[in-house]
Amino acid sequence: MAIDSDTYLQDLKSKFNSYAPVSEQSWKLMENIVVFESVQKGELLLQNGKVAKEIYFIAKGALRAFITDKAGNIYNKNIFLEGNFAGSTASSLQQTPSEFSIEVLEDSILLKMNYKKYRELIFQNDDLKNFYIAYLEKNWVIEKEQREIALVMQNATERYIKLLETHPDIAERIPLLHIASHLGITPTQLSRIRKNL
Repeated sequence: MAIDSDTYLQDLKSKFNSYAPVSEQSWKLMENIVVFESVQKGELLLQNGKVAKEIYFIAKGALRAFITDKAGNIYNKNIFLEGNFAGSTASSLQQTPSEFSIEVLEDSILLKMNYKKYRELIFQNDDLKNFYIAYLEKNWVIEKEQREIALVMQNATERYIKLLETHPDIAERIPLLHIASHLGITPTQLSRIRKNL
């Protein structure tokens, strides 16, 4: 898979700036810790039980974070597509083993950053600190709360429609069993919903 590094770096820079303005000086520092990685469908980027050392920006492709319970049942915690960050923030922050795994769902291009270096830059530069605070508030407070409320207040059809609004092509890219798990329903229920729509 060809890597258009300038375009992907620009996408990452736009992502940072969408949360808070980042100076050219700080951006150059951030650019220096970015490593491009081309990964294949099926690869595990993080194995549960291992400490997460990287944060990923998805330039192209799709990932999923999933949990396997003691009985071997698999639950999707999250699906990540282009323009999203993926990683185990709790594991990286606390230097504790991750509770979930991250798997590549389609051949992908990632911008990988070492979490320790990333955090050092954030704490040394106020503009990056502003980005980090805005990012955490939006993704770990607002969106997390909205997702938790949706699981209780919306039916599965409404949750699926909302997912399609954000990612119209998701059903062509991601196996339906993963989408169903992400929505908290069975693949049979999802098939019924899709047929009714």
